[in-house]
Amino acid sequence: MEITIRTMQDGDWNDVAAIFKEGIASGNANYTNTVPNFEEWNAGHIEKCRFVATIDGKVAGWAALSPTSSREVFSGVVEVSIYIAKSCRGNGIGEILLNHIIAESEKAGIWTVQAYIFEENLPSLKLHEKCGFYKVGVRKNMAKDFKGRWRNNVLLERRSSKAGID
Repeated sequence: MEITIRTMQDGDWNDVAAIFKEGIASGNANYTNTVPNFEEWNAGHIEKCRFVATIDGKVAGWAALSPTSSREVFSGVVEVSIYIAKSCRGNGIGEILLNHIIAESEKAGIWTVQAYIFEENLPSLKLHEKCGFYKVGVRKNMAKDFKGRWRNNVLLERRSSKAGID
């Protein structure tokens, strides 16, 4: 099994959307029950840090960054999204992909990467911690999910060692 990481291309959208849909179906990845169209998704994500993981040329996962604020002083603070195809989970793809987007974010001048993860999503929490994220806190009853349940989010972050801050 050969895992390759490459820049996401517009032609990857159908695969990316299908993997996103699988994450939504898990009930522990997102508040919504619908996959946005490409234009909506594209508008909410930073162009320079979008990647797919492929196995033998087939998209197996994706990761992208979203700005957390429109204010210039927060231009180096982003939120990461990472989704792995259900059939490909448990093969180390998430770790490779997350470490790749972290390295590329640092090259792009990002100093803080945040992640909001449902408390119940233990595999994602473990993945992020393995890749250098630490728990900042739990945001209680952040919002209702598509089933009408109030959900807590664990806020994790990772600071770039290249930024010269702790």
